[in-house]
Amino acid sequence: MRVPQPTARSARKAASAATRNLPSLAAGEVDVPFVIKGYEEVVARDTRWNEHSHPWHELLWNEHGASTAVVGSDVWCITPTLGLWMPAGQLHSASAVAGTSFRAHFFRYGTTSALPGTPVSVEITPLLRLLLERLGEPGLTDGSRAVTEAMVLDVVRPSPRALLVHLPTSELLRPIVEAVRADPGDQRTLTGWAAALGRSPRTVTRAFQAETGTSFARWVAAVRAQHAVRLLAQGFEVDVVADVVGYRSASAFGAAFRRTTGMTPGMFRAR
Repeated sequence: MRVPQPTARSARKAASAATRNLPSLAAGEVDVPFVIKGYEEVVARDTRWNEHSHPWHELLWNEHGASTAVVGSDVWCITPTLGLWMPAGQLHSASAVAGTSFRAHFFRYGTTSALPGTPVSVEITPLLRLLLERLGEPGLTDGSRAVTEAMVLDVVRPSPRALLVHLPTSELLRPIVEAVRADPGDQRTLTGWAAALGRSPRTVTRAFQAETGTSFARWVAAVRAQHAVRLLAQGFEVDVVADVVGYRSASAFGAAFRRTTGMTPGMFRAR
């Protein structure tokens, strides 16, 4: 398996990973005085949040670095350009790698109908970022805040792109899921996997389509993109990451990464 070799420093980081426990609250269970409220933090250690839910909607995004949210069998990766809308009352767990500057904007339950009642990717456009940052400015008058909040609610929209992986749970596909998530650079094809599992390619193809809504090749590409985001956030060089996640060249990896995230690997790593 082609992975960056662990160092003493990374071993210490893993040993000192933090876990945070939050309550599970129903949508609207707690009344809040705000329409939109921002929160930001740079996590010093790899951090995990238990499964929990909020009484308000939540828009998650990062100033830099990578974080992950898990809803059932869906794994969402969050970056500076692709945020995640988490509806009020939705159970989810989360994690972030050390050094990630994550942002969370809380929306009072019932304030917006532009986004669905299920988790969805949101593109963090320059305009949306500017408006959200303005809400955090000290001395903002009530009138200016109301106008800015109305503009945020007007521009926040689902994105056609998402760093999302649906995890199959059947016994048939479990060996594939475990192997590819452990080593995204695994070069075995669907035909090769079918032979290893003693099933026909048609059976495996149908199973992937039924459980993930996509093809085996696209599912592998999504797993690779999520793994690449985490490695780049930890500072690994682009060519190293390209090799680890199974691309024959840094240019091929760069093109695939940009199609998925809207950024080149170099741009993401710099941020």
